[in-house]
Order: sequence, then C-alpha cells, then structure tokens
Amino acid sequence: MSILSSLERAYHRLKKEDKVPPIGYSAERIDYCVVLNVAGQSVGAPVDLRDHSGKKPVAPPRWVPRPEKRAGKTLLPSFLWDKASYSIGAMEDLKNETLEKRQNRVERVAKQYEAFQNRHLDALQLENDAGLVACYRFLQWWKPEYFDIYGWPDEMKGGNVVFRLEGDRNFIHDREAARQLWASQMTQSRNSDRAICLVTGEKSSIARLHPSIKGVRDAQSSGASIVSFNLDAFESYEHKQGNNAPVSEDVAAAYTTSLNHFLRTNENKVQLGDATTVFWADGSNAEAIDQSEAIFAFAFNGTTESDDEIHEQAIKPILEKMAKGRPMEEIRPDLPQGVRFYVLGLAPNAARISIRFWLEDDFATLAEHIHWHYRDMRLDPPPHQEQPSVRHCLLETATTKAKNRYEHIPPQLAGEMLRAILKGHAYPQTLLSTILMRLRSDKSITGLRVALLKAVICRNRRTAEHLTKEDDLVSLDPTNTDPGYLLGRLFACFEYAQTQALGGKVNATICDKYYGAASATPRSVFPILQRNAMHHLSRLRKDRPGTHRYIDNAITQIYGCAAAEVLCVPTLSMDAQALFAIGYYHQKNAFYTKSPSSEEDNEGEENEE
Repeated sequence: MSILSSLERAYHRLKKEDKVPPIGYSAERIDYCVVLNVAGQSVGAPVDLRDHSGKKPVAPPRWVPRPEKRAGKTLLPSFLWDKASYSIGAMEDLKNETLEKRQNRVERVAKQYEAFQNRHLDALQLENDAGLVACYRFLQWWKPEYFDIYGWPDEMKGGNVVFRLEGDRNFIHDREAARQLWASQMTQSRNSDRAICLVTGEKSSIARLHPSIKGVRDAQSSGASIVSFNLDAFESYEHKQGNNAPVSEDVAAAYTTSLNHFLRTNENKVQLGDATTVFWADGSNAEAIDQSEAIFAFAFNGTTESDDEIHEQAIKPILEKMAKGRPMEEIRPDLPQGVRFYVLGLAPNAARISIRFWLEDDFATLAEHIHWHYRDMRLDPPPHQEQPSVRHCLLETATTKAKNRYEHIPPQLAGEMLRAILKGHAYPQTLLSTILMRLRSDKSITGLRVALLKAVICRNRRTAEHLTKEDDLVSLDPTNTDPGYLLGRLFACFEYAQTQALGGKVNATICDKYYGAASATPRSVFPILQRNAMHHLSRLRKDRPGTHRYIDNAITQIYGCAAAEVLCVPTLSMDAQALFAIGYYHQKNAFYTKSPSSEEDNEGEENEE
C-alpha cells in the first residue's frame, strides 16, 4: 500500500473514533474568542481559550474550516476565523524593526484585514442566521484602531481568533447555517479539472494544491508539502501543479488530516535524528491497534504516552520478555494479531518534506525484528537502562560534551538504524564507526555503547553466516581468543592494577590517557602499559597480596589464550576495536562484581601475610 493510500485509510478509522475533523475542516490552535451581540458589537473583553496550567499558555486544537494555503504574498483569509492580523486587523509588535519594515508591515496587515472583511461581507450579506448576521454586522462596524481603544490584550495579536454569539455555547463557525455555507463554498471552489485519482482509481476533482503539513521539525512553521509542483522543471505534458500527480481533493484532505493528527500528538511520533518519524497501525480490532502502537512507541521512544493502567499492564509483559531476550515462541502468543503497521520518516527540505524512509509490514513480523534487536544487545552486566529505546541508543552516537545531544545525532544514521531494526538487516557500518569515535573522543565506555557495538558484531556474524550463531559475547568469555577481545581484557587488568595500587591518588587512569591508542594501535602503547603494570603489581604484592594474586591470575589466563606476538599486533580493524571495548567492559565489570567466595579468599590471604 502506498503512503497516501495508507494515510487516507487511517483517516477513515480516525474519523469513526472522532479523533480527526470531517473533510473541509482542520484542527488549529485557537487562542481567543470574540463574543458578539446580535447587533454585531463586541461584548466585553475577548475570551482567552488557552490552557494556563503549564509554564506557558498553550492554545488547544479546535476544529475550524480548513485554512487556505497561502503562498508568498497571496492574501487568502480563512472562513469565520483567522489570525488576528486578518480577523481584526491587529498587528503584532516586533522588536528591533526598522521604520521601513514596520511601515511595510502596517500596510500588509491593513490589506489582510480588508481581504478578510471583503470575503465575509460578500459571503454573509444574504444570510439570516443570527450568528452569521452578527459576524456580518461586526465586520461593518469594527475598525482595527478599536483594539487599543478597548484595551484588548497584546497576547491576542499573535494568536488565532474565532467568533461566538452572546448566549451561544458554540462558535459561529460551528452553527448549522455556517456549516452549510462552508460546504457550499467548498463545492464552488472545487477544481474543474477531473481525472483518475492515483489513490482511489476513481475519476474526480483533482486537488490543485494539497493542504499544508505541520509538525515536522525544522520545516516551515506555516506548513510544507509532500506533493507539490511550483517550477516548470517539475511539470510535464503542460500539466500545472497538482495535475502532474492527480490526487482527488477528498483524498488530499484525508491524508493530510491524518498525517497532521499523527504529527500533533506524541502517541504516534518519535524524533530520531533529523527525521520526524510517525507510525500507525491498521486492523479490525481497536484494542490490538492501540497495543501495537504502544509497544512500538515504547521500543523506539521509551514511553507509551498512555494514561490507561489496564493498557499499560497488557503490554508490560511483552516488553519485559523482549528486553530479556526470551524466545520468540514465548512472546508471539501475547502479540496483537491481525495488525498491519506503517512507519514513515519525514525530513525538512525547504518548502517541501522529503521522505526519509517508508516501512510497511505485519506487526508480528516487526515485533520479531525488534526482538532480534534486543537479543543482539544483551549484555552482562546490562546497561543502566535494561530496556533502552532506539532514541536512547542513538543518543550514544552524540558527544557527551554537548548541551543538547539530540542535535548532534548523525542525521542519516537514525533512518538507517531504524530500517535495520525493523527489517532485521545488518546494522549500518556507520553506527560502528561512530560509536568507536565517541569512545576515543569522550573516554566514556558506557554499557549502552558497548551493547551497541556487540549488537553490530553479532548481527554481522549472523548475517554473514546465514544462520543463528550462538551469542558468545553476552558475558565474560575466558575461551575467546580474538586479539581485540584479549587486548581489551588485558587493558582492563592494567587499569585495575593501577587504581588498586594508587587508590584515590589517581588523577587520570590509563583509560583516560591511552584508550584511543591502545584500541587502535596496541603495539605503540602496550609495552609502556605493561611496564607500568609491573610496578603497580609489585606494590600490590607487598601491600595487598590477595588483590595482587587475583589480578595476576587474570593476566596469566589472558596470556595463556594467545601468543605474545598475536597480542602485540600493530593495528586493530574496526571490528577488532569493537571487540576490544567489549573485552574491556567484561573484564572491568568482572573485577568489581567478584563473588563473595573470592573476596573471602583474598581477605584470608591478606590476613596470612
């Protein structure tokens, strides 16, 4: 199913659930309401519709007649609502504005209000509904200078404004007469060009311009388009604008409405790098749809954005089994059945929105691939977060020194990693190189970074051999003879000997000074590290013989796995550097998680001395 057809199908499901407005309407943030009497004059101060419970007032979305798509300096007022510069001619005050720019803006706002006024005076002159008559009389009476005379709030100048008749609970645009008038206007404004719609396959009126899409990070705040043709180079066969890719007006309104709904809520959206990713499910069972979307949201965003405790309890066992790497046979019966799942990655591109990636599959298949991801990332001891979301994983590719680390995630890597997880393919090689670069630069060998390196190695092995190879990198493996893994273990032994010999007097460990060189060019630094380690071990033999024996046994075991010339290789490949980090992590944690019996043996040896 194509992107537009799946979004159009999602619209009809959301429409049945009253989550999206009908065709011809859109959800817009409305800040203030002007109350009118039957004579068309304002009654008291405008009503503030914003939510003041948070730090800043937030205007909730409300269903209003769909706004016109404004391009450049075109004056296209909305029907029975608009921003304050159009609806009441109020100009927002801007700082550091030159006299010339301010004068141009004054003229612009005057033209905007005139356009709003002329449209409604022409459309409402023959209407007899009390609300529409009041709006008609208001526009005859109102002058922009009344805003300051009546002392209306300055915050209103930058917001959207609707109208309401005094004593009426609904806004004027919600009155039945207003709805009928708006439906008549939409019918009259339909494109006369008719063609076969690419989505439905039926002959219908073609949308010349598709409604704007809002909510994609770093795209134009006024909205952008997925389908648009604004230059001759993009057109063919003398077709203009939307006729180059014929989509009916109803389908264009449906797919943009559902996409704007997903972008406006956090339940169906996750930000991965520069890609704003939306996801949704389709099926006959509403509960299965909600569960699948919640599972996906938790796996990729770390939260389900759900307030339903029963719903949370339903998906919690599934997530825990996935994170613990339980066999898929145990998880599959608990998964939502009969659900088709869609994932769409959007990235800003001037006035357009580019499709970064598009994935479609049965949810059970996607869940199995997510399960593979968790299994590949299994590590002992586990990272600080036992169920790290993909968003947190990508955060490890950014430097720890940045204030906002999300802005430093490599933009292409997010989409590549998401595709690899959902398709079950090999992870991008850039993930490996980026994590290795971060380890050398930040000197921060976290459990999550090591888990990502391990996942890349395990996935590459399994993909190359086309079979399910046993994962031998979960915990410390004394039988592993790979030079990179052994050198990482040896490096951890040398560091532990240093910290134990010097105690709290270490300003910078060998990891802080030599990790980058030791993991990439071991022959250049390991002889130095070994000589220093001998001094530290000599000191421990005198002061703490039990600890000395414990470290010495670990070093002896490592040297017993490979010859000295194998360990002193001049350089390590990227895969070997990843194994270096894994070996270092395993051995270092083994020192700090000794069994009680080994600790008692060490203490006994110290007492004997």
